[in-house]
Amino acid sequence: MLTRRAEMGALALLAALAGCDATAPQPRCVTGADCASGVCQSDGLCAPPQDPPDARLPDGRVPPVDAGLQPDAGRDAGSGLCRPNEDGVVSRAEAPFGPGLMARYRTATDVGVDTAGADLGDGRRRWDFSDALPGDHDFDVVTEPLDGRWFADRYPGADYVAPLGDDTDLLGVFRITETQLELMGVVSPTEGSGRTELTYEPPVKVLVFPLELGARWSTDARVTGVAQGLAANFGETYESEVDARGELVTPFAPLEALRVRTTLTRTIGFSRTVVRQFSFAVECFGTAATVVSEDDETEAEFDRAAEIRRLGF
Repeated sequence: MLTRRAEMGALALLAALAGCDATAPQPRCVTGADCASGVCQSDGLCAPPQDPPDARLPDGRVPPVDAGLQPDAGRDAGSGLCRPNEDGVVSRAEAPFGPGLMARYRTATDVGVDTAGADLGDGRRRWDFSDALPGDHDFDVVTEPLDGRWFADRYPGADYVAPLGDDTDLLGVFRITETQLELMGVVSPTEGSGRTELTYEPPVKVLVFPLELGARWSTDARVTGVAQGLAANFGETYESEVDARGELVTPFAPLEALRVRTTLTRTIGFSRTVVRQFSFAVECFGTAATVVSEDDETEAEFDRAAEIRRLGF
């Protein structure tokens, strides 16, 4: 069966990441003088020369979005860059998806956490996840097409795969439409007697656009197939709500975010497991942080995380 973190990995920031073009060459730098654009990003790479000033964060850094993505309603038709307007809504145009994207996250497991954050007094909260945590390490996530993979024909209509965690080699299979991001299945990278090949029917609604305070959605899915070589057939229910907004502080930068609360209930025979998760969606970044509870956490706001990931550099 899947590990606990892999169980929720499909709803984690891996599923909703925004990132840099994983194939685009970017010169390394120490100062802005080393770059044609005059901007040396915090990840040690030069910002593209065509990046306009208003596409940057207030501190001068450039959001890690793929400048090669097709322009649409939320993008500048000349540069292809997503421009956050901080209107409290994350539209489909402000959430880049697809193969060939990369993002780096700072990750820790089994640590204390404050999911409630601080009340800013204006209906907003502040979540500070910038501090170093025991066991912190970087986790680079790259989304890839299904072309040529052994399971490609098992998931017609899928757009890309992404790893579910750095402690597992399992991949989530995703489809993106004009209104939502869907999880279609979970697979192992190689075929064989010990393979994993799971299908969700219907596909799980990971995110439904536009994201705004009070939005709710759910999926009651049947999961069938093979898990580590063993036949699998069980139920999963996902209930999600955008329940708060405010400032999210990550190792990368402070960001204006919407918090998505998701509760996963898995039923196998007479056994039921509940896992809670908070994801923080940011315009033009996708999901910038995710906090996953221990199994069967009873508190809506919990203080111990099985895993926390936040955008790094």
